[in-house]
Amino acid sequence: MDKKFKVLISEEEKEYAKLGTDVFDKHGFVPKNCEKNGRRVLEEIEEFEPDIVLMDVFMSGVDGIGVIKKVKSARKEKSPVFVIMSHFASPIIEREAIEAGAAYYLIKPFSTDDLLERITDLIEFCKKQNDYAFVSSGSGDNKLECTVTDMLHQIGVPAHIKGYHYIRDSIIMCVRRPQLINAVTKELYPSVAERYETTPSRVERAIRHAIEVAWDRGDLDVLNSYFGYTIHNGRGKPTNSEFVAMLADRIRLGEDRPVVVPA
Repeated sequence: MDKKFKVLISEEEKEYAKLGTDVFDKHGFVPKNCEKNGRRVLEEIEEFEPDIVLMDVFMSGVDGIGVIKKVKSARKEKSPVFVIMSHFASPIIEREAIEAGAAYYLIKPFSTDDLLERITDLIEFCKKQNDYAFVSSGSGDNKLECTVTDMLHQIGVPAHIKGYHYIRDSIIMCVRRPQLINAVTKELYPSVAERYETTPSRVERAIRHAIEVAWDRGDLDVLNSYFGYTIHNGRGKPTNSEFVAMLADRIRLGEDRPVVVPA
């Protein structure tokens, strides 16, 4: 890592210690702790000028989503990458956070290694975009990402696994470039892999795992509503390309909500 990226962590002292700041140091980051208060976070963003802000969604003074909105509205150019933490797996709150401009929504507890991996992924992605802001300020891009996020929550793909992020990027890419669905192995997987500094085969495996988890834990009515009888009965779940293609098609056709027929 050429530059030492500064990480502002808004957390209580005990929780901050659990994150293992020595690990951040070891991996070339410059971490700084800030009390769990939204107003103090805003002050530290101005003083410390962090590249990444890690904060809880629920804070005194101003909550995490409020902090993001204030920073985004005040800074017309670059702003930090925001990572939101919470003890609650709430699709509604996650959607609000992403819509406001958060890059990740992490459910506690999580390991420091997982956090470092997510932050490293973000940095590599943002460096390729020549901007630290993960989510575009354009309302169209935000709306598309929120639509895909909503769909994946409804289907039951957990946000904390790698495949979730690979699927989300894959769907967004296929909405923008429909021809990619006919070149999943040659173009789609390599494009996603390049963003996250990984390999196409790992992207393929992670997406397959995410679909399997969704089929094990998801609501059957919702799954049938999205995928219906287009899935082979013997398999019980779609292939990676079927999953991505069908959801991308629904978004392009404006059918991004499941239609569950009452029994």
